[in-house]
Amino acid sequence: MIKRLNRDDYHRWASQVRNTGGCRQPIHLRGKVEHYDRATGALLHRYTTRTEPDGVLRVPCKTRRASRCQACAETYRADTYQLIRAGLIGGKGVPETVTAHPTLFVTLTAPSFGTVHARREHSGKVKPCHARRNADTCPHGRVMSCTERHHADDPRLGEPLCPDCYDYTGSVLFNALAPLLWKRFADSLRRALAKAGGLPLKDLPCHLRLSFAKVAEYQRRGVVHFHAVIRLDGPDGPVTPPPAWAAVGALTGAVQHAARAISATAPAHEGQPARNLRWGTQLDIRPITLDGDLTEQAVAGYIAKYATKAAECVGTLDRRIHSTDTLDAFNLRDHARRLITTCLRLGALPELAELRLAEWAHMLGFRGHFSTRSRRYSTTLGELRAARERFVRTEEVTHGRPPLFEEDTVLVVSEWEYAGKGHSLGDALLAAALTGTSLSTPQQSAGSCP
Repeated sequence: MIKRLNRDDYHRWASQVRNTGGCRQPIHLRGKVEHYDRATGALLHRYTTRTEPDGVLRVPCKTRRASRCQACAETYRADTYQLIRAGLIGGKGVPETVTAHPTLFVTLTAPSFGTVHARREHSGKVKPCHARRNADTCPHGRVMSCTERHHADDPRLGEPLCPDCYDYTGSVLFNALAPLLWKRFADSLRRALAKAGGLPLKDLPCHLRLSFAKVAEYQRRGVVHFHAVIRLDGPDGPVTPPPAWAAVGALTGAVQHAARAISATAPAHEGQPARNLRWGTQLDIRPITLDGDLTEQAVAGYIAKYATKAAECVGTLDRRIHSTDTLDAFNLRDHARRLITTCLRLGALPELAELRLAEWAHMLGFRGHFSTRSRRYSTTLGELRAARERFVRTEEVTHGRPPLFEEDTVLVVSEWEYAGKGHSLGDALLAAALTGTSLSTPQQSAGSCP
């Protein structure tokens, strides 16, 4: 750290660190960019990393995982917030009239795979976990009762009362089939809406568009459930209103029907028959309003919050598990270890090869996208990032940087190669001091996931 502080190029290094926004694991690039006049071949401008500190350019890693880089994850969270909010109140290319469209906030949960420790509150008071007077004793000799009032950070939350009774196979299979369940839910929702409007399914796009944005959240017990904003638009998307019959009541009934109607089948394996998996019985459907209990700001903030989380809140890893890895080398709780080993065991079965459970063992079997949206819901993350890039370039020009060149008159030749990533320990301490970011490890930050 002292050596870095005393180097002649320290201020340039500090400028690079600030430009990454405090990224904890910046990508190191080595190369150059040259601008040539197409007509004369004259060199107009050249940038090279040879004159940069350590001969590299540091750029943000742009990960969405808060456990890996809180700074880049915060940018991702803020972009997701703007994307969700634009689809609720307009802006970013979406008209403000979208506020009049029927919109619901829907939570689809997972079924039960066994009794787990839970924190319950009633009227502001914490209730006992599972208090039962004549509690049954499971086949493994454990009394299925817990009278403790768990605090919010109790590491036992989400863990089964009897791990040997818990259906770990069903849990990881549900995670693996959750993306298929969502797809079938959306298809069934369109069919139900077409029926409500007295329309053939093929004619529905001519009258109505189903727009949505969703995010997957891990519960403490290690299964995913989905939070979704579901909106009804006219045939041209948010710029046109839906037909009069497509009101909140019709959308609510369609969601209730679709959640109950669909299922996904896990193939037979290890002598066990095929099993149908469905959404859990807890289905939360609430309308979104501008001045009610559930506002557009609350919904956007809630969804964006979980867009940067993954399975780390269960106590598992935030990277892939390779065949050479030994689970004993990681600080895993027994529940997370059993979920991972179940994925690895089932992933080796040819009957379940298509589910790719071993490849996604660190995600407890879930291999879908965490944050997705329909095409016409609102803007895109790419458009938000492009707008931010245009703003930064404009600001650089106003501060005396080389002006932008017209693409049709300038030939740009660039050569880049990957040269590593991250900071040394001394650099990381300085970077944290410069940007005010945290140096918490992934294991420490993962504990804050609800």
